[in-house]
Amino acid sequence: MKVDVVLGSFYGDEGKGKIIDYLSQNADFSVRCTGGNNAGHSIEIDGKKFAFHLIPSGILNHGTTAVIGNGVVVDPKVLIEEMRNIEENGYSVANLRISNKAHVIFPYHVQMDRLQEELRGEDKIGTTARGIGPVYCDKFERCGIRMGDLVSGTFEKQLRRNIVNKNAIFALYQYPQIEVEEVLAQYTEYANILKPYVLDTVSLLHQAIEEDKKILCEGAQATLLDIDFGSYPFVTSSNPTIGGMCTGSGIGAKYIGEVYGVLKAYSSRVGEGPYITEQNNEMGDTIRELGHEYGTTTKRPRRCGWLDLVALKYAAMVNGLTGLAINHVDTIGKLEKIQLCVGYEKNGIISTNFTLDEDELENCTPVYEEFDGNFGDISQIKTREDLPENAKKYLNRIEEFVGVPIKFIGTGASRDSMIIC
Repeated sequence: MKVDVVLGSFYGDEGKGKIIDYLSQNADFSVRCTGGNNAGHSIEIDGKKFAFHLIPSGILNHGTTAVIGNGVVVDPKVLIEEMRNIEENGYSVANLRISNKAHVIFPYHVQMDRLQEELRGEDKIGTTARGIGPVYCDKFERCGIRMGDLVSGTFEKQLRRNIVNKNAIFALYQYPQIEVEEVLAQYTEYANILKPYVLDTVSLLHQAIEEDKKILCEGAQATLLDIDFGSYPFVTSSNPTIGGMCTGSGIGAKYIGEVYGVLKAYSSRVGEGPYITEQNNEMGDTIRELGHEYGTTTKRPRRCGWLDLVALKYAAMVNGLTGLAINHVDTIGKLEKIQLCVGYEKNGIISTNFTLDEDELENCTPVYEEFDGNFGDISQIKTREDLPENAKKYLNRIEEFVGVPIKFIGTGASRDSMIIC
């Protein structure tokens, strides 16, 4: 098949960038399909760390065309800053393509995001306040402005209409008014910079398929943050699961080949919401520091805990995963003892069926199996057979429970610290 997909299996921040970076070296096209600059992943190359929020990381590979698909929401200011950062570090953005159907984030979306979080009070979701939810709301209310509109002659009329409507809402809550002339001037400048990169990416990708080109679709966020399949309402505003890869790129399901689910050898979460294996204690703090668990986009400390195989099996089912990519095996191996969640216990009954019902989870306790750690330095190991026995036992149990083979094993932070199975 011509199209492979990389997805997050939990709450995001699983290290998708590293797997995407490896796979995109053999890809003609690297496509970002969903989300906005509320997501991010980091890649370390030659000791230099790159943080990507909108541009597919495949752009660092010479000959790979990086596509921002129609399912992405674009903050032009952030995108241009990212483009300049790439160029300042010696790489080109000449191969960047942006869908004319991708929706644009405006200052009123960011302000609406903050207002909505304030109104939620104690029930806040914990958004990144980047305007992601409100721009998707406009998309489905059919008043959004797309990249094709931004670079066309209809932009000013659409912008004025939207700002009048948004300001009427802000006035009700005594929120600052958005200055239309200021936004118009700013975004006209953005449009002039981005116009050469905007086109019909759906046709572009299907032409690539017809020419037998290799395409890699990269997911943002992850399965348990999916608007439909995640821990609603503590989710993102798009579908970072397999369906979103199709609708966010225009690529039909029949072209999809491998679907890789990325995870860490432990788990983490940013923001509010249920998290049954969270270790809100000294162990969680230890994992956070060992794994440097702070948000790529927000810099917020991540909640950390043990790996939940019940949730991972759910992710495999929803996405039709064909392979697992497990990162931070070196990190978890620094602990003396490791726990794996293999079930949820309620009233003395153990279930392996995943649930996202918050009330149900409050009455459940995780069932753990314990494994020995102390893997030692595994960063230079290149075959699974050469891993220490304790690491093999841990990985074998994950594979056995989920029923999906492990294809990639992350053994360190650098680009090359990975075992390809």
